[in-house]
Amino acid sequence: MELSKIKERINFLVESINEHNRRYYEQNAPTISDYEFDMLLKELEQLEGLYPEYIRSDSPTSKVGSDLASDGKSPFKQYPHKYPMLSLANSYNIGELRDFDARVRKSTSENFTYNCELKFDGTGINLLYRNGILVRALTRGDGTQGDDVLRNIKTIKSIPARLSDSGNIHYPPEFEIRGEIYMPFEQFDKLNAQKELNQETLFANPRNAAAGSLKILDPDVVAQRGLQCVLYHLIAPQNVSTEHSQALKIASEWGLPISEYSKVCKDIEEVIEYLMMWDIKRKELPFPTDGMVVKVNQFALQSALGFTAKTPRWAVAYKFKPEQALTKIESIDYQVGRTGAITPVANLTPVLLSGTTIKRATLHNADQMELLDIHLGDWVYIEKGGEIIPKITAVERSKREPYAKKAIFPKTCPICGSLLYKDAEQAKYFCPNTNHCPPQIQGKFIHFCSRKALNINLGEVAIEQMWERGYIHRLEDLYNLSDLQLLSLDKWKEKSVENFRNSLEKSYQVPFSRVLFGLGIRNIGETTAKNLAKRFGSVDALKNAKREELIAIDDVGETLADCIIDYFASEENIATVEALKKAGLQFESHDNLVVSNELAGMTIMITGTYSIPRDTMKHYIESHGGKVGTSVTSSTTYLLAGDKAGDAKLKKAEKLGIPIISEEEFYRIAASPATSANEPVAKLHRDEKNDNEELTLF
Repeated sequence: MELSKIKERINFLVESINEHNRRYYEQNAPTISDYEFDMLLKELEQLEGLYPEYIRSDSPTSKVGSDLASDGKSPFKQYPHKYPMLSLANSYNIGELRDFDARVRKSTSENFTYNCELKFDGTGINLLYRNGILVRALTRGDGTQGDDVLRNIKTIKSIPARLSDSGNIHYPPEFEIRGEIYMPFEQFDKLNAQKELNQETLFANPRNAAAGSLKILDPDVVAQRGLQCVLYHLIAPQNVSTEHSQALKIASEWGLPISEYSKVCKDIEEVIEYLMMWDIKRKELPFPTDGMVVKVNQFALQSALGFTAKTPRWAVAYKFKPEQALTKIESIDYQVGRTGAITPVANLTPVLLSGTTIKRATLHNADQMELLDIHLGDWVYIEKGGEIIPKITAVERSKREPYAKKAIFPKTCPICGSLLYKDAEQAKYFCPNTNHCPPQIQGKFIHFCSRKALNINLGEVAIEQMWERGYIHRLEDLYNLSDLQLLSLDKWKEKSVENFRNSLEKSYQVPFSRVLFGLGIRNIGETTAKNLAKRFGSVDALKNAKREELIAIDDVGETLADCIIDYFASEENIATVEALKKAGLQFESHDNLVVSNELAGMTIMITGTYSIPRDTMKHYIESHGGKVGTSVTSSTTYLLAGDKAGDAKLKKAEKLGIPIISEEEFYRIAASPATSANEPVAKLHRDEKNDNEELTLF
């Protein structure tokens, strides 16, 4: 190959790998498999070894992938890692494992063992304990510093906020322990089922779901994600043991979650036997795993072997190859989603993969189709492995017909014909015809009626019929349907109409945050809608907000700010909002008005009775920036105990080390500098005789 071509190939690999790293770590939305990524990286390493003069300063071979926001605008506080969090060298064949063993044996004449650990497929975490108390939890970040996600980590039940003293060896005054945050398959399926119901982009696999969940700003939402943790590497100023396996056993006695899927092996042949067994048995596990980590077990030998710039020399990861199947593309559909996103989906000759017959597989976007060089009629490899959603990973070019036509991504919407535009942030094409493109309109109705939005008793089939018969065009049309129209729908009787009418009636009481979510403004999820409703208080205030005002909010970036501005720039959207207002929906917050931020970042669990009604106490907490807990967890800031406080909650708070405070102590904490601690209720009053009277702030 000519030198100019080699340099060009190195540049292409560096830029491609860096982009894939960004999608994997920052966006949690990879477009290629781990195996494909590792093959690209291996090719780059080989070329750089042969042509070091072409090594670029930004080469991914000399640094770990980073989950830190590339624009530097992380909502989490960042801290340096005391000890760098490096990557592991990956291997896909037994020969490379034996080469690793040979390098280790060449460096020592002493006897040693290996510790083999099943590799959970999640996202890395580094926990810091001081005097037995969890004080920090850093993501891998760029290997040298990470985001502190402590509040979210405290929602994971298996991670103790305070260590146990029951072990034979006492924990050091300060130590770090590293591990993996992962999401079990069952929880992943539930999460994606809900996202599909809301017509949101699905997570490709549990690893992406776990990583994305860990960066959510609201710990209450994180708590609902069912994350789990396994810890695998103890770092202490003074070793509690001479061996890695024994150190982990001791850590488990302190209450830390250590993997049960590990084994000490006397040599590399026993290692190979163990990982071959798990390459088969892993399919029975309830959580994702993508390989086996092999570590030198003796700490002294680990220290002697040391590190490269990117990886430890005393450990290697053997990656299981994902299950694949070869089948033929029969045709390609271009689906239009609720937000206008165009997704190419290949229709396949049915093939069995991992116990499931696969007929369709996503091609993700135009860039991925170009990268794979997809032609109509191609034979392609599809895989699941850690991926739950089938996807096409490669083309078998040897089976391509001589006159096969290249698949061309459409320039116009396949449904309405509008000229598509590309979103650089998401690498997707969108149809801009948001108010007139049929799939987008029907998708908006489905989203608007969903349980987490207006919760209207109307399914997809009924919405499709209403659209086709011309009964609905804009969201407000739902409130003007006649009984005659409803009874004309397939299988609808008087009871169906009654249920629909009852759900419409209840929708008038749905709070502003859910109504805002139901409008379907692009990129506004459930949590963001709550934050916007709390920050602005009304749809009019949000509509009139300046761009810089929106960007200043923690979880609103430039892209989302533009989506909000674009939505309210449409006269049709404004007309829909005004019509829904007139119909009687809530477009103002009545119980989220903020008096102060004295309790910001705090979760208060209440129990017992107080000098004021419990509902008033809840409003008091929220109006001062706090959150009312639903149960006592490791993320609870205080347990506010009144008279006749529940014994179970008190005992759990004591066990978790959660401070228990009285009503009087609580008011002192909540009181702002301008407020008298002796008159806390002067700020908040509710006429308990009139349930319809709104909360009044003085």
